[in-house]
Amino acid sequence: MYAVQIERLTKIYGSGATEVVALADATFDVAPGELVAILGPSGSGKTTLLTTIGLVTEPTRGRVVLDGELIVDNGWPPGLDLKRVRREKLGFIFQHHNLIPFLTTVENVMIALENNGVSTKEARARSMELLESLGLSQRLDHYPSLLSGGESQRTAIARALANRPRIILADEPTAALDTENGKNVMRLLKALAVENDSAILVVTHDHRMVEGFDRIFEVSDGRIVGERRNGSDNA
Repeated sequence: MYAVQIERLTKIYGSGATEVVALADATFDVAPGELVAILGPSGSGKTTLLTTIGLVTEPTRGRVVLDGELIVDNGWPPGLDLKRVRREKLGFIFQHHNLIPFLTTVENVMIALENNGVSTKEARARSMELLESLGLSQRLDHYPSLLSGGESQRTAIARALANRPRIILADEPTAALDTENGKNVMRLLKALAVENDSAILVVTHDHRMVEGFDRIFEVSDGRIVGERRNGSDNA
């Protein structure tokens, strides 16, 4: 079973003379354990693609199936529990890590678990385990202001993984990092995809950051215009 399936996913803003097609007929599948890049310049539609999959932006038409469950079928159906689906199936990593400044590193991860009904004791144990696995065992009680850019982003990754989502969506996760730290984060995401059997979709504009990805979708003017798989090019 695929972790993500989208079919003819389309987002149109406005109508008539003011109509803007931000995304047009995007169709692909992503398997568990697969690391996929959505690559394109600013304004190409790649973030719209990610946010429609992540149930942040309602598509104009098209289908979204997450972990075998049909979630979107030509718009959000009546009664769709967006919070439930996001909580149960999705983890988000953003360009700006969005850590809460008055919480420590471990507390920033714990809050994701506690908001999902996990006890404080269990949340702390799970958060410490995650952070230690990401090389942050010496930063558990540090506040975000004392973390480096790479440490902050790894904390954000731990938070995204806290509820063991099957699908992780990352929007320009390396844009605020230097090249070395950016590549380290991407290598980390690849390892996590394999170890946790998670499907990870990463939006980026930087060709240097997609080494080792399983597939790369090129996006331009709201359309997927090409796909590269394991170093091969397909138009």
